[in-house]
Amino acid sequence: MKPSIPSSLILVLCFLSSIGLLLFPHPANAVSVDARQWEMTADKLTRHENPPTIIAEGNVVLEKKEPVASAPPPKPSQWSGLLEDEPTKKTDGGSAAKPATELKTVTTVKADWVSYDITRGLLTAKGHLLIDIGTDQLTADSGSIDLEKSTGSFENSTVIRQQKDMHFEGKVIEKTGDLTYHIQDGWVVTCKLQPGETAPWSFAASEVEITDGGYAYLEHATFRIKDVPVLYIPVMLLPAKRQRQTGFLFPSFSFSDRDGFSLETPFFLNLSPSTDLTLYPRYYANRGTMAGAEYRYVFDEESKGMLMGNYLDDKLSDPSEVDYYQDGQFTHTNSERYWIRGKADQNFGDWTTRMDLDVASDLDYLREFNTGSTGFNASQDKFAEVFGRGFIDKTNKYRENSLVTLRSWQNGTALLGEALAVNDITEQIYTANNPSRAWTLPSLTYSGLVPIAAISGPDFAWDANYTNFWRDKGVNAQRIDLMPTVTAGIPVSPYVEANITGGIRNTAYMIDDNGASDWEDNDSENRFLSLLNGEIGTTLMRDFAFSMGEVNALSHTLRPFVSYVHTSIPDQKLLPQFDIVDELEEENTVYYGINNFFSIFGEHKGREFEREYAFLKAKQGYDLRSEESDTPLTPVIVETGFYPLQQMRLKYTTNIDIYGDGAFLHSLDGDYYSDKGDRFSLDYRYNELTDVNSVRGTFWYLLPYNFAAGYSLERAIEQSETIEEIARLRFNQPCWSVELSSNSTPGDQTFMITFRLANIGNPLGFDLPGK
Repeated sequence: MKPSIPSSLILVLCFLSSIGLLLFPHPANAVSVDARQWEMTADKLTRHENPPTIIAEGNVVLEKKEPVASAPPPKPSQWSGLLEDEPTKKTDGGSAAKPATELKTVTTVKADWVSYDITRGLLTAKGHLLIDIGTDQLTADSGSIDLEKSTGSFENSTVIRQQKDMHFEGKVIEKTGDLTYHIQDGWVVTCKLQPGETAPWSFAASEVEITDGGYAYLEHATFRIKDVPVLYIPVMLLPAKRQRQTGFLFPSFSFSDRDGFSLETPFFLNLSPSTDLTLYPRYYANRGTMAGAEYRYVFDEESKGMLMGNYLDDKLSDPSEVDYYQDGQFTHTNSERYWIRGKADQNFGDWTTRMDLDVASDLDYLREFNTGSTGFNASQDKFAEVFGRGFIDKTNKYRENSLVTLRSWQNGTALLGEALAVNDITEQIYTANNPSRAWTLPSLTYSGLVPIAAISGPDFAWDANYTNFWRDKGVNAQRIDLMPTVTAGIPVSPYVEANITGGIRNTAYMIDDNGASDWEDNDSENRFLSLLNGEIGTTLMRDFAFSMGEVNALSHTLRPFVSYVHTSIPDQKLLPQFDIVDELEEENTVYYGINNFFSIFGEHKGREFEREYAFLKAKQGYDLRSEESDTPLTPVIVETGFYPLQQMRLKYTTNIDIYGDGAFLHSLDGDYYSDKGDRFSLDYRYNELTDVNSVRGTFWYLLPYNFAAGYSLERAIEQSETIEEIARLRFNQPCWSVELSSNSTPGDQTFMITFRLANIGNPLGFDLPGK
């Protein structure tokens, strides 16, 4: 018989047990709240019943875990029963085994001391508080958290967002959702900071809203450098994640003698993964507000486009502004100033298409507005980088707009379609007898090159072109130009190369006089010519042992040649003048010359290399026509190039008249790029026939202590006038840089301050979909 336990003893034991739960540590150092999927561990856990509360002290860790399906087992092949020793195992129910689930930690809370209200799900934490949500990490002196709603409030807190290394702090940070925050008296910076490091730059604001969509909305913001305020911004929208995202970009400022204070505040719109739009409103104190926009799209590397435009109702472009016109040497009279430009590369099936757009209100616009993110210089560089082609020189009065499409076939034929419209900004008054430049609407060219014999022999080539020339003032015409030719090699000897080309060319015109008196009685014209070209030459090659650094050999290729060009026009007539085809003249000239090419060979870091080292070409002609018997020799054309380093290029061209005038053309191009980023370039142009004598030089050099300096000068030597002078000084840091630049043009001096901040700015390249 078992001994009985008195009921009074049972009550005493229950009472002592309850006292122990309230006053002494729980035997285990962990507690689980299954309803909320949270688990807590600490050095010391104490549970109170009224109200139901858990007090945790020392190395407190609270983790939220959620079930996540593990990867399913591989699906058996339909042949598994035949190929495997045993059939796939199944559960008792007869179906295939389901994938298992596992618990994954999604949120971690750490602190020195925590009080957890079980009934309300409220957590109060103090001392080295840290909350890790995966994408965000929050630290604070203290805070309270609603575990059910994933909200809370924190004092003297810091949040680090992994995307873009975004870092923001505040006196009080309220966590309003899973990844959303409200900050009072805080600041934001988008670069990585070390513990205790002062932010090199930041945006401080009285109120900040951080959204899970990746934006930071700031009210009464100030831009600070080393905690020193330098700029006030009433309202700001800051993109706060790595992907392209809608938001304000950092503004730029400038001060100009002519324009006064200027402020540009770009706004970036992410329209889709493959398209975006950037707005560039710019305020000029002395001119007004300029509107600007840039639209871009990209589907792949061969299908992309960019369109930019600016418009300004210019207060300075007024006849009463005498100093403005005199100092800048301007000639325009229009106050509506604009420049629309764009390019597109687009493939339509087998058709390769290129579009170029360049429309300006006046030539002065391109000279005046040549700085800033939408100026001529920046636009030229941006389009050249993306499309491999820029715009014609800003001094050219004929801005070309073209649409070109090409289709090639494997049989050696091709069809080319072109349309060309000319934006004439010469400010010239045209008449029927003083015509403007013609547009081509359209031009179609069908060309080909096919062998006449199946194995070897002469080749037959042709160009068949139709062009419709149109202009508002002056003669118009439709032109059909046909040129078939036959080219054959001549077997002189194994050491001599020779070829000969013969053909005919017929050009027919259907003329519309369009009020031009010279063509009133003529509605058609035709020109027939024959041509005969030939060349004979030989190629000599020799390799030399050559020791210079990594170079161990030099190869020299020498090719002397003699060529002959004969063009006969039996019936020379006056023709409408549209392009170079209409300007063809008779020719009967023998040319002779010599070409030299030098290549070097060597080994760099264990890998062999070969590259071009230098070249020298010289050519002159002897005119056999009787009317040129007194001066039969043509100018000597000399071209030379030198590439002493892989990143260095020097090229020089000159034309020399041997009948007393001497060298009347010089062209010098040189550039150098270093591995660390230094750049030097020099361009010189001299042409006595066109009165051109100008030089342009630029350099960009990386200095010690993270500084870099640049200088650019373009000068008209004949007129002793500086066309443009630019000086730049930049200070670079890992997550920011500041640049001070000066731009000087006739009648104006502009100073600009440009900040570049990590992860804030308009992406200059294209982000392909999926990247």
